Amino acid sequence: MSAYVLAHLSDPHLAPLPQPSAREIIGKRVLGYLNWTRNRHTFHLREALDGLIADVKAQKPDHIAITGDFVNISLDAEFKQAIAWLRTVGTPDQVSVIPGNHDAYVAAMRDRFASDFADYLRSDGSSSGSAATFPYVQRRGPLAIIGLSTAVPTAPFMATGKLGTQQLDALEKILAGLSPDDAFRVLLIHHPLDTDRKRRHKRLKDAEALAALLRRRGVDLVLHGHDHRHATVWLDGINGKFPVVGVPSASAADDGKHDSAAYNLFEISREADHWRCDMRVRTSVKNGGWKDVRKTRLI
Repeated sequence: MSAYVLAHLSDPHLAPLPQPSAREIIGKRVLGYLNWTRNRHTFHLREALDGLIADVKAQKPDHIAITGDFVNISLDAEFKQAIAWLRTVGTPDQVSVIPGNHDAYVAAMRDRFASDFADYLRSDGSSSGSAATFPYVQRRGPLAIIGLSTAVPTAPFMATGKLGTQQLDALEKILAGLSPDDAFRVLLIHHPLDTDRKRRHKRLKDAEALAALLRRRGVDLVLHGHDHRHATVWLDGINGKFPVVGVPSASAADDGKHDSAAYNLFEISREADHWRCDMRVRTSVKNGGWKDVRKTRLI
């Protein structure tokens, strides 16, 4: 059987930031707006994102996963811009998405992502008008894609995430009913499962509970964003270790100090009684093109 190709990108942080109204610039948004206008607008570049998406499409993957942070400070105009952009990337049959912490930047917009992006968030078999809930399950080729939400509003200077017992309980039931022989199980989550102690303000609060659940039930691949850097960590699962893979921001400038815009391609196939998964890392080069910079067999 030929490999099924899944593209993974994250944290597009769509630019430009729309001009907020006076009533929108209150609370945490004040800090976010100042951070954008002073620093982040030089790092998250629309031309970098456009180049990445053009290369993704040129690679012709079977499916695309985007793991959150579509917007920056959760303005109404940002969400309108983000869903319009997503529709140019692909249809709900072609793209699976989840929210990041910037997509729930303030409490008033906590549910906006699930409302605007609902068509991309529904489990297979859900009616077109039904509300989006997490976790969702979408079967795409040999994959069972499970989308989680760690997006919760936080205090200024915090970027933590949380799943909560309801999502964890639902995830356990989903994984209990998914045989690894029937599907390659891919978990989408914005926050990584491990966090450096110096970055505890950006951690997933219930990471230990999720890791324990995955040790009990098993999963084949976990994809995340949030940290804006390349990362591959191996965690213990029910039948050995499984990879947890993160990518840089899809709009990151090549500033020489941080990981520039990149995405991963996962080539997944069934070999006899086991799955095989190879990962290709693609990033931009100085002449404006894109190239593979690494190919690794994960499983």
